[in-house]
Amino acid sequence: MFLGQYRYNVDDKGRLMIPARFRQQLGENAYITLGFDRCLMLMNEAYFRQVYERINAMSLSDPTARLLRRLILANAYPVEVDKIGRILLPQPLRDFLNADGEVILVGQGDYFEIWASKDWEEQQRLLLDTEANQKRFATLDLSSHPETQP
Repeated sequence: MFLGQYRYNVDDKGRLMIPARFRQQLGENAYITLGFDRCLMLMNEAYFRQVYERINAMSLSDPTARLLRRLILANAYPVEVDKIGRILLPQPLRDFLNADGEVILVGQGDYFEIWASKDWEEQQRLLLDTEANQKRFATLDLSSHPETQP
């Protein structure tokens, strides 16, 4: 799983170092695309194929499905990790991210996100708002399930 947060710089050529732990899970073929909250999503090939198959199974007559298809697939690019552990961020995605050089890589389990540091700071502010979290997450059941208890 992709877990944790890592702070890196995007160089002048658009190259970004990927943490060793993330590189192992990416494998040889990976895909990058737009995320949902002003971030980028980087996925290994197996997970990207799952996302693609789910999107591809949606009805083309559904306008929301077409928008999702455009968001994910029209902005997806294959990326390769070079010998020293970097990827090249495609120019359209660099423009979208609008990072000042520093980015935060954020593990999300099956994939990881790439955030401009200023946008991640805003996300952190939201995430660390205890009162809002009590309301936000009240409907989620994170308690143990009977089948997982000893």
